[in-house]
Amino acid sequence: MNDQLKEENIYIEAPLAKGTKLYLKEELFIKRFYANANGAPVLMIHGSVENGKIFYSSSGKGFAPYLAKKGYDVFVVDLRGRGQSKPLVNKYSEYGLSEILNDDFPLYINKIKELKGNVPQHWIAHSWGGVLILAYLARHIASVNIASMVFFASKRRVNINTMKKFFKVNIQYNLLVPLVIKQKGYFSAKELKVGSDNESKRTYKETAQWVNTKQWKDWHDKFDYAAALKKIKLPPALYLAAANDPVLGNPKDVYATMKETGDQINEYRLLGKANGNMHDYGHINILTHKDCEVDVYPIALEFMKKYS
Repeated sequence: MNDQLKEENIYIEAPLAKGTKLYLKEELFIKRFYANANGAPVLMIHGSVENGKIFYSSSGKGFAPYLAKKGYDVFVVDLRGRGQSKPLVNKYSEYGLSEILNDDFPLYINKIKELKGNVPQHWIAHSWGGVLILAYLARHIASVNIASMVFFASKRRVNINTMKKFFKVNIQYNLLVPLVIKQKGYFSAKELKVGSDNESKRTYKETAQWVNTKQWKDWHDKFDYAAALKKIKLPPALYLAAANDPVLGNPKDVYATMKETGDQINEYRLLGKANGNMHDYGHINILTHKDCEVDVYPIALEFMKKYS
């Protein structure tokens, strides 16, 4: 194996969402990291109001470079309209989660198969990215061979009842964001400094419905994702929760998401000082803290190796 870390930029053309008029094509971006070109592939999916840089930095830090140095071939996506995908989210963006799940996920999978062959993949997600992965597999489990999954602070529903939740979700997310969207035409989270990237109006609407609703059903055909997940065998999954994550990935909500998938090969771990970790991690620094390389990433790596 060549120990020198390599990076590649991959662009994939995606079908336009119905109703799109301003531009001619959508382009999805994937950042590839590898030291061993024959390493097992890893697909990384970021969460809401984020992009793929939750998994890597310009200085070469992060979970993606870490895994690449351990011999994996890592593919970090920027979901449609985020990061280096083009065009960026704007008031003309007509897509939502439906296009991401039905159009874009197959493109990610097929690109990895094109480069690597139909070999087992490991799937990693932060926050809402984990919900997208589960939703995709509920309908399309047969389309991809997955060895393991690791979810960092992933929750499908915010079900806790605290003042912090009331302010962040009930007031900010449910009441104020729709006003912003009405004015701007999209959720300008980056400009409002509540996220590292923006979201289309329909992505927000579809996300909010799942976050606020007990039943986990599709917005269009009423497909029941929770019921479907309980009927299939999912790849082994590790759910990592952060001890200092009171709202966006509250440990109780992360655990509830795991249980919503039914009787699967799942492991749950709460990362905090009480459980032997160096820090009480939060929603973002569960992936970005400088000590993750020695305190967090090895936990995920051990799980992946267990099911390689």
